[in-house]
Amino acid sequence: MAKTFDYSGLIFKIIYKIRMKFNLRVTSYLVLLKMRLHGVTVGSSVKFVGFPMVRREPGSSIIFGDNCRFNSSRNSVRIGQFKPCTFATISKDAEIVFGSNSGATGVTMAAVTSIRIGNNVMIGSNCTIVDNDFHNPDPAEREMTTYPSRPVVIRDNVFLGFNCFVLKGVTIGENSVIGANSVVVANIPPNSIAMGNPCKVIMRRNWTGSPEKDPPEGQSTSGEETAKQG
Repeated sequence: MAKTFDYSGLIFKIIYKIRMKFNLRVTSYLVLLKMRLHGVTVGSSVKFVGFPMVRREPGSSIIFGDNCRFNSSRNSVRIGQFKPCTFATISKDAEIVFGSNSGATGVTMAAVTSIRIGNNVMIGSNCTIVDNDFHNPDPAEREMTTYPSRPVVIRDNVFLGFNCFVLKGVTIGENSVIGANSVVVANIPPNSIAMGNPCKVIMRRNWTGSPEKDPPEGQSTSGEETAKQG
């Protein structure tokens, strides 16, 4: 059977491209204005697709480095995007900082102390990165407005897969890849491929040759204290 030309597929592809160009060229300028009104520091050539949510506590800082890109447009990625990007600082001394050439799709970030993202970091759809528990684990203190918080650091060239959670006190070393749906509660060494709940290293790579020897079973951190959940 002869294959007919796919007019419907072509039409919807054109519509999608027009919508994305509109979001990039028009909404990006509106978002930049919104960011400046919120007191957010934005580097050069930063692009926004769709409208992110921003909540900056007075005295805190949110900084986006040069050439970053943030996607908040629903249905704009094939794997699925459920929410806009959200950037929230919760205390006057909190910071959320992105290096250069990094990007995120539908990420949620909430900082009481510090969340720092390096250069050339890719954050997949629907990830959540928090440096705090939001509520104290101790039932007697659960309704208090202060709760445990430890800085989160994601170093250069890290790739977070779809729907990852990165919790308080975690450092992810440079060049590492975190598999989809992982819950990162402990430090991940550089040049690692890690996944799971809790996230564990399954392979070390130098990215120029063969995989390094797999770490011993159960070894998923660089030896520093494991961050506690919830």
